[in-house]
Amino acid sequence: MRTNVRYFQKQKDNGTPISMITAYDATQGQIVEQAGIRVILVGDSLGMVVQGYENTVPVTLEDIVYHTSLVRRGTKEAFIVGDMPFMTYNASPKQAIENAARILQDGGAQSVKVEGGQRMYNTIRKLAKNGIPVMAHIGLTPQAVHSIGGWRVQGKSKSGAAQLIEDAEAVQEAGAYAVVLELVPAELARIISERLIIPTIGIGSGGGCDGQVQVFHDIVGLTMGRTPKHAKQYTNTAILMENAISEYIQEVESGTFPTEGNAPSVNDEVLETIYSVAKDSESNQQDTNS
Repeated sequence: MRTNVRYFQKQKDNGTPISMITAYDATQGQIVEQAGIRVILVGDSLGMVVQGYENTVPVTLEDIVYHTSLVRRGTKEAFIVGDMPFMTYNASPKQAIENAARILQDGGAQSVKVEGGQRMYNTIRKLAKNGIPVMAHIGLTPQAVHSIGGWRVQGKSKSGAAQLIEDAEAVQEAGAYAVVLELVPAELARIISERLIIPTIGIGSGGGCDGQVQVFHDIVGLTMGRTPKHAKQYTNTAILMENAISEYIQEVESGTFPTEGNAPSVNDEVLETIYSVAKDSESNQQDTNS
C-alpha cells in the first residue's frame, strides 16, 4: 500500500523529519524506495539533470507525465509528487486543475507541486477543493529564474523575510499539505517551520525545516559539473560507472569478454546438425556460383 498524504502531518506532529528525494525513471524510483524513501518528487529539475537544459523552464507537461509514469511503475509504496511545469498552472485555476488531473491520472502521482506563495492562493485553494493534494514551493522558485535574476537566496532583507512568512501562511490557508522552502536563510526557515501547522520541506534552507529534499543526481554523484552548495555528495557514482565501462571496453578489445559463460550453447547432437546444415548451404552456394 502506498504512503498517503496523512504521512506528512503525522511526521511533523511526531517530530520526525521527512526525507524526500527526486527520481525520474523506474530504476531510480526502485532504488530510492528500496533504500527507505517514502516520498519521491518527480521534479522539473529533470530538465537540467536529465535533459541537459540550463534551467527548468523548457520542461513540458508531457515530460512530467511521462517521467512520473516511469517512477510510478518502478515503485510500490512511495508517495509520488509530480511537479507542475512552467506556465501549466499560472493562467487560471481551471488550467491548473486540468493539467494537475493529467499528472495524477496519466502520470500516476498522488500530488502536485506548484511554485509561488500568495499569488497562487486561489489556484492552490481550487486544486485542494477538487481533491488534488498540493505541495507548495516558496523561496527560490526555479521557474522564475529569469525574473529574479538567477539562483539567489530569498528572504535576506526585512521585506523579503516578511514576504516569505506571508507566502508560507497563505499557502497553508489555501489548503497546501506541505511547503518546500528553497534557498531560504536557515534562521528564517526555522521560524516559518515553527509558525506553520503543515510541514516544511527544506532544500538549501538549513536543518530547522520539518524535512529535506535533494536531487538524486546530486547526492549519488551523477551531476555533471559542480555539485550545488546545498547538496551533499554521498558517493561518486559517475566514477564507478566510468571505470566499469572502461573495463568493458578493454575486455572486448582484448577478447576476454564475452566468455563461454556469457552466451548460450547447444549439445553435441544439435551442434552436429548445425555443422551439417552449414556444410550443405556452402555446397549449394558453390553450385550456384559455378
